[in-house]
Amino acid sequence: MLRLRRRMRGEDQGSTLLLTIFFSFLGLSLVLVVAAATSLYLDRKRLFTVADGAALAAAEAWSLDSIRVDGDELAFELADADVQRVAADYLRDAAHELEQVELVEASSVDGRSATVTLRAVWRAPIHTELLPVAVPIEVTATARSVFH
Repeated sequence: MLRLRRRMRGEDQGSTLLLTIFFSFLGLSLVLVVAAATSLYLDRKRLFTVADGAALAAAEAWSLDSIRVDGDELAFELADADVQRVAADYLRDAAHELEQVELVEASSVDGRSATVTLRAVWRAPIHTELLPVAVPIEVTATARSVFH
């Protein structure tokens, strides 16, 4: 019986080292995944903020010459060319830290609101030349101009 106990104690040696290495690797992997997901979320929010600003600027792209009187109300019509021009100007002047930002679409469907779609590329915070992690992100923002 004593010999069996000694043998069982001897077989336990080294197993805690493997568990420590495994759980350290698992913990480090979890931290890296959470950091990457947070970075992706924040870059998407930054891109949406830029798109929202571009849509707001484009929604105000009408001129005083385009205002007309419809009964008791004043009305105007946004032109797609003006919306696209103003959105592109805003995107060129906007300060952001995003990579490869491009204007996908800028238009006015109803003549009163501007819809802007932007695309950028997100890169993982920890990447290598062997494993470059890049994901395209795309957002759409709409802004409506109101004339009183």
